[in-house]
Amino acid sequence: MQVSFACTEHNLKSRSEDRLCGLRTAPPPGGGSGGVGGGQGNNGNYISQGSSKTREAPGSRPTPQGHAHMKEAIGRHSSMKYRNLGKSGLRVSCLGLGTWVTFGSQISDEMAENLMTIAYENGVNLFDTAEVYASGRAEITLGNIIKKKGWRRSSYVITTKIYWGGQAETERGLSRKHIIEEIVRAMTFVINQGMAMYWGTSRWSAMEIMEAYSVARQFNLIPPVCEQAEYHYFQRDKVEVQLPELYHKIGVGAMTWSPLACGLITGKYSEGVPDCSRAAMKGYQWLKERVNSEEGRRQLAKIKELHLLADRLGCTAAQLAIAWCLRSEGVSSVLLGVSNADQLVENLGALRILSQMTPQTITEIDSLLGNKPHSKKESRA
Repeated sequence: MQVSFACTEHNLKSRSEDRLCGLRTAPPPGGGSGGVGGGQGNNGNYISQGSSKTREAPGSRPTPQGHAHMKEAIGRHSSMKYRNLGKSGLRVSCLGLGTWVTFGSQISDEMAENLMTIAYENGVNLFDTAEVYASGRAEITLGNIIKKKGWRRSSYVITTKIYWGGQAETERGLSRKHIIEEIVRAMTFVINQGMAMYWGTSRWSAMEIMEAYSVARQFNLIPPVCEQAEYHYFQRDKVEVQLPELYHKIGVGAMTWSPLACGLITGKYSEGVPDCSRAAMKGYQWLKERVNSEEGRRQLAKIKELHLLADRLGCTAAQLAIAWCLRSEGVSSVLLGVSNADQLVENLGALRILSQMTPQTITEIDSLLGNKPHSKKESRA
């Protein structure tokens, strides 16, 4: 259970280069907890930072076949599509770059800079991290790269999550007490202090999100605008059934992660676990067990069939999976996790097959997966 917020350049108290919306980018590893705005100290919130000076992405133009459920535009200098984060005014690229596993750990800082540069030059304006990633090194790496690149602060959005921060009991959990009302009050305080413009949640249940919204309405506080959730072929219920209802009722959008199910969907595990794969890394025994489980073998069999569909559509299995995620109602952005430039370029190519996510294609995918979730209304019908 985690939380999030977003800020804009013009709303910052300090516009110095070494600040990421109040997040100091290079505290020493193991540094103390700095409260909301400290580099590594907060626990449990997911922070989104960036420009919301306009309701349209800079240099964007309307696209005639945008999603009916979200305002969508295509960038002037790239093929990237931009959507509102939920029903807020913050515009984010529909594909974002994540740093879980990779930054500060699996890849070098030079590779991390290369990936961020490629992503940014291809229209990605959303970069996601968390204080727990690589024990804080991912945040530091991300901050150092941004400082070095000198990109306009209004041109990108940074998201981070706080919860698992330090070792002490006071360094873990959510700000103030672990009570939703106090979380909403804490996030409202952050926004009122000029450190953020929006906040949202990460890995919260629909009931918890609705409770936060109700608390905000009751006490004249600021409600969440987005939820970050796992979403791929084999993890569907929350994003396809629960979150669309919240999107229509209270405007909470979805920022999803793991579109390739930790690499499973690429087919790299079809013949076992490669030595250089994520499942072979220290600390990822759970993934190796999942791949080798009976359920994992069933999923791999379905993935082989999906590869054949991707071949027919003229794309890779990864591109098909990402485009499939993007077609879902209420999804503002899909976060990509890559370890090299080739993977990133391939994944960005998912945008070109969005137009092929027709009802017929979606029905075929649902038939292959056999796990389409049904809403309560559909069940009663």
